[in-house]
Amino acid sequence: MNRLANETSPYLMQHAHNPVDWYPWGEEALQRALQEDKPILVSIGYAACHWCHVMERESFEDIETARIMNEHFINIKIDREERPDLDHIYMDAVQAMTGSGGWPLNVFLTPGKHPFYGGTYFPPVKAYNRPSWKDVLLALSQAFKERREDIETQADNMTAHLMQSSRFGSNAVPELLIPHNELFSRMQCDTMYQNIMQQADKEWGGFGNAPKFPGTFIIQYLLRYHHSFKVQGALDQALLSLDKMLQGGIYDQLGGGFSRYSTDGQWLAPHFEKMLYDNALLVDVLSEACQLTGNRIYAQTIAETLNFVQRELTDAGGAFYAALDADSEGVEGKFYTWSKDGIDTVLGADAAIFCEFYDVTEEGNWEEQNILRILQPVAVFAGVKGLDEGELYRKLADCREKLMSVRDERVRPALDDKILLGWNALMIHACCKAYAALGGHQYKEMAINAANFCIDNMQHVDKQAFYHTFKAGKAKYPAFLDDYAYLIKAFIALQEVTGEFSWLEKAGNLTEYVLNNFSDETNLFFYYTEEGQQDVIVRKKEVYDGATPSGNAVMAANLRYLSIIYDKKEWADRALRMIFEQSQSVVRYPTSFGIWGGLMLQEVKGVKEIAVVGADYRVKMIEIGRRYIPFKVLLGAEKDKEGLPLLEHREQAGKTWIYVCEDYHCIKPVSDIEEIFNLI
Repeated sequence: MNRLANETSPYLMQHAHNPVDWYPWGEEALQRALQEDKPILVSIGYAACHWCHVMERESFEDIETARIMNEHFINIKIDREERPDLDHIYMDAVQAMTGSGGWPLNVFLTPGKHPFYGGTYFPPVKAYNRPSWKDVLLALSQAFKERREDIETQADNMTAHLMQSSRFGSNAVPELLIPHNELFSRMQCDTMYQNIMQQADKEWGGFGNAPKFPGTFIIQYLLRYHHSFKVQGALDQALLSLDKMLQGGIYDQLGGGFSRYSTDGQWLAPHFEKMLYDNALLVDVLSEACQLTGNRIYAQTIAETLNFVQRELTDAGGAFYAALDADSEGVEGKFYTWSKDGIDTVLGADAAIFCEFYDVTEEGNWEEQNILRILQPVAVFAGVKGLDEGELYRKLADCREKLMSVRDERVRPALDDKILLGWNALMIHACCKAYAALGGHQYKEMAINAANFCIDNMQHVDKQAFYHTFKAGKAKYPAFLDDYAYLIKAFIALQEVTGEFSWLEKAGNLTEYVLNNFSDETNLFFYYTEEGQQDVIVRKKEVYDGATPSGNAVMAANLRYLSIIYDKKEWADRALRMIFEQSQSVVRYPTSFGIWGGLMLQEVKGVKEIAVVGADYRVKMIEIGRRYIPFKVLLGAEKDKEGLPLLEHREQAGKTWIYVCEDYHCIKPVSDIEEIFNLI
């Protein structure tokens, strides 16, 4: 047993019995590297990572391989979800060295923590045009001893490259003297749409080639662009992408919830791990699609996905777990796939229609097994078969329930039960969006319970700061920019669905904390790590969307929203400068900057400021939330609130009034919700 046995991360604990003398990242390992003047091997992965498990079985559990690693290196294991700051730095280094990245990420450092070589998966013997892991270890050990000066120079050059990549926006940024209506234009939004559509798969939905990721930020942009300018092609591509995912194997047709991505272009075969953040982001965009179209399949998918989250990813205290593994019994996808014989045995006479609907065959549609997927929507399939649609729907639901009962008896994929602040915030926001779109008080309760858990268990008792992760009663690691940005956004959403102003107060206080502790030297963009953190070789700034939204983009959105609530012009100016600084890159590469693109679109269309004041303000806020109004600030109170422009001098005895404003200029207040939408 090595030093990982005392960790709480499920990923690190998976490696606690390896013969490799693993350390967690920390002073003990880093000091030993300096004292013994040995290179450091940092191996980064996460609990639900299939190829991480493969490399562990092939190499890290092998006695001879472990002997080489222990003799020549200080070996450190990192859970990328616990330490995304380190993962970002060393992933950038490996991508710069090799042109690609992924997990497991294996990077070799000098004793001073500077990277000089790296890669992803290495096989135990030479294969796939990759050297064997043992050959890599021995070659690097020899090079470190015999060509030390070259390695140190290479490491210094790489560190300088990493520092340079975070220097954007570091020159003095002038005030924006251009009129607002000239900063952002309809033409820019049109160009973003055209560039997105060049990458759009117009047959199977999504963007780019396999492997295919959900692309929720791009879909959201297309929905909002259509809503703004009535461009039918944008709506068609957004809904095609959602529909094909919902029908594919990336969506769990029995249990609800989405896998991380599809390995093929038709959404059939996923990498079967289910991540909290993917499900949060998809619920977010499905909620908007549901508001816009009224499509009951979207509503059903939201309900099934949040039922899955509640059933399988929710802690007893109300917070949300990180992920479910792809593997069970050492086999990827075994928990989710079926043989036709197995389905026939369970369903009997109903098996034939079920198998035809869900593409189940004797030979299988994936590796001699079947992943359930829908080739035709229920209405189309029923029409072709001459069946009653309602009766078919009920029969399929009954079959799914029977198969789910059988599946529940299988060996389950491993659960990564750590609680991550930022991912919880994304799901809190998604639950708020689902409640706004569909109603269902359970979604609002999920959001409130998780938010209170994070405040009670992950916030420092003596200051505003939060921790990044929580498990086994212990909160660890200072929270990162993304954690705070998503949490502020979640608090904003909580006020909109509860009518409790205290959530906005929390959002405002956290925003002040981020401004004071994460701002770069010119007070424009934000660093990923908090000021004063000592164990990273560079403080990175990141602006593009990855699997989760850009923390800088979300902070720009937060500043813009809260500047209206609190009448803070300096926050609005900073948000606009951030968006303007990114605008050229966003227009050119919108699929990498979806959140920024939405912010530019918002500035073109303008923000509707909606204030509700009176005894029934909560009811009317809920009714407003049902409608698709993507660019809005929604605020409510029973009485006037001094110091908040939208809630000053609004109260009228015995009345509940709705005010629609822009730049605090309000049209005549109304009491009927329908009048609001005529005005907007």
